[in-house]
Amino acid sequence: MVTALVGLLAGVPVDSGVAMTGEVTLRGRVLPVGGVRQKDLAARRAGIGEVVLPRRNGDDLEDLARAVRQEMTFHLVEDVTGVLAATLAHSRAPQVAAPVAA
Repeated sequence: MVTALVGLLAGVPVDSGVAMTGEVTLRGRVLPVGGVRQKDLAARRAGIGEVVLPRRNGDDLEDLARAVRQEMTFHLVEDVTGVLAATLAHSRAPQVAAPVAA
């Protein structure tokens, strides 16, 4: 939702070839979620080659077959700035202030 709103306000399209999961706090931190393996496999079945995941879910990638990990690109992010960098049209991504440390 954050990505869609920022893209709309900035006039920058969201890259349709990137899937993402995670929850964003009001301070911009990306929190881990469950079901990462299933979500990654669903993205692969849908023909999506890039996935944005919370950094704290990085260990969950070990549950994927090596072939799947090699054919997809995973962006492990800690905050919304990383999400926006990976998902908005790469040539014109807007500058966003860094989240406030908790």
